[in-house]
Amino acid sequence: DVQLVESGGGSVQAGGSLRLSCAASGYAGNSYGSYCMGWFRQAPGKEREAIADMDSDGSTSYGGSVKGRFTISEDYAKKTLLLQMNSLKPEDTGIYYCAGATVPRCAGAYFTYWGQGTQVTVS
Repeated sequence: DVQLVESGGGSVQAGGSLRLSCAASGYAGNSYGSYCMGWFRQAPGKEREAIADMDSDGSTSYGGSVKGRFTISEDYAKKTLLLQMNSLKPEDTGIYYCAGATVPRCAGAYFTYWGQGTQVTVS
């Protein structure tokens, strides 16, 4: 079974940076990298929102609130999805989840696999 495990969350002051990692396992053969992967977050009292995703061809898209500050990338050798977060704001506080789809393109994709989440607190 596919498993996604996030790490790298923590507490940081506004203006600071964090890098989140999502280690993937259970993908058949060399199939990791063949599918859409994404990052979501859920702020206290709010619904979960998509913040960044990456197609299998490396194309990326970002939510408006993080564009220009966050960067999604993948280390295919380590089967790890990354999220570099710069210029953090208090409104970036929340639980961050990585997710994987079973299709190569993220547009309209349903995310089948989810990590357990990692807390990010910006003060």
